Amino acid sequence: MRKTYLFLFCFLFFIMPAVFANNLKLSNFDAVSTDETAKRMTFRFDLAQENSWRNNVNHDAAWIFMKYSTDGGQTWHHATMGGAGVNPAGFSFPVDFEGSVPQDMKGFFVQRTAVGSGSINLSNVKFVWNYAQDGLPTALAKASNTLTRLYGLEMVYIPEGAFFAGDGASASSFRFKQGSGDDEPWYISSENSITTTNTASGGRYYQSSGAPGENPSGAAFLIPNSFPKGEHAFYLMKYELTEGEWVAFFNTLSVAAKNNRDITSNVAGGKGTSAVVNRNTVFWDAANPLLPAGTKRPARAMSYVSWLDAAAYADWACLRPITELEFEKAARGADIHPVVDEYAWGTAVFTSAETIMPDQDEDGSELILGTANLNRNALSWSTGDGRLGGIAQGQKGALRAGIFAANATNRVTAGGGYYGNMELSGNLSEPAVTIGRPEGRQFLGSHGDGELSSLPGFEGNATNVDWPGINAQDARKGVTSTIGIGYRGGDFSSADLNAFKISSRLFAAKDPDSSGFNQRYDAAAGIFYGARLGRTAP
Repeated sequence: MRKTYLFLFCFLFFIMPAVFANNLKLSNFDAVSTDETAKRMTFRFDLAQENSWRNNVNHDAAWIFMKYSTDGGQTWHHATMGGAGVNPAGFSFPVDFEGSVPQDMKGFFVQRTAVGSGSINLSNVKFVWNYAQDGLPTALAKASNTLTRLYGLEMVYIPEGAFFAGDGASASSFRFKQGSGDDEPWYISSENSITTTNTASGGRYYQSSGAPGENPSGAAFLIPNSFPKGEHAFYLMKYELTEGEWVAFFNTLSVAAKNNRDITSNVAGGKGTSAVVNRNTVFWDAANPLLPAGTKRPARAMSYVSWLDAAAYADWACLRPITELEFEKAARGADIHPVVDEYAWGTAVFTSAETIMPDQDEDGSELILGTANLNRNALSWSTGDGRLGGIAQGQKGALRAGIFAANATNRVTAGGGYYGNMELSGNLSEPAVTIGRPEGRQFLGSHGDGELSSLPGFEGNATNVDWPGINAQDARKGVTSTIGIGYRGGDFSSADLNAFKISSRLFAAKDPDSSGFNQRYDAAAGIFYGARLGRTAP
């Protein structure tokens, strides 16, 4: 077997109350042994991360998964782990760390077991691949043209607990409230079903944005037990999907799938070029599709991501979309009474990020120029910058993930959500499953299986049948629509700053297919889309 390497970098990480530079790096990845009787192969790798943490509230983790190719890299498939649970047989982790493998065995979380924080360097981490489960005979698994790649994403554990959805008497658009005349927020204390009612107070009142196909204000409907409400524990990506992570995904796709997922085309509101547009630096030569795609700024949040694109990435990485209730839980925290009009950092005040510090190119270490301590700004909102050089001079666009976090910042000045997820307010609008349409309420919280549609014409689509947008006529076509998805958190170009607020549902249920929301960039509404995905905790 030949091996390949992948180093995924995610920069700048949040921990209450301090924030530090972060860098997840996987290295020295190799197969070390094969048990031909059990048909399992053991691998090792090293993991380095600056300022990992575990405290009495929650912790971060790295979601690790492997892809393999049996034809020299032309096609890639998802590897099944050789066991489930905490530290299954053959898995090995340093003292004070563990590996948690979910029941579907599509990857594993590496996380601390003891309270602590700081940089980590884990050597000789071992895991087991059950290649028989993936249908491979030993000879093929060990063949010289069989390749493997290891991937890692930084996640944050959102613990179990009740929370508030809605922020009281506020300007947050179409927020959750208890009645037509009662601004008190919903209190979500279990994963039990919720029935909305047209009541004046003391109930669960649905406040509609009036989008086509959305339930009207005061509508009575059932949010079933199966719909993830956020009370149960889940993991959520620490950052929005980055350009580097997107390119790593894109480069494993077939040529046909690449054409469907190509954000450099002008299809579905793509940027229409490999040049830099609105700070997006992803490039790919569709005329030479076997050449890999690339990015000049791997740490920058990935824009021009439609729901179809985000769903494909979620399926490929064995993650799932989150619901709009889970979004509010991650931003606000458990049993934290809402602040009226609050943003993800817990206050109703923000400082706009408008200018990159002079003479700094955006190389992954750039800072924001501001009035307080130069780089302490609370909102990823760029009106363009006037520096003399560098990529995307003067353009508005997404900034690098975690740009507001630094050694001396706290939750407010770093713009972090309660648990440590960065840029939940601003930077890019993020998809969330809506409760405002039956197509959203059918979501069961299923995880991707690592494999995408290969049906001609629909290659590269996510295939989870409960996800918003699944093709109703032929599920083999996968996710082909955006009905049932919405967007939360606002983005750098939002004209209405209410969109940044935790409880604002300005675009949370708007019918994407009928209004341009199926676009990678919605020119009519001026919305730039990104992605942030989750996974139910084992």
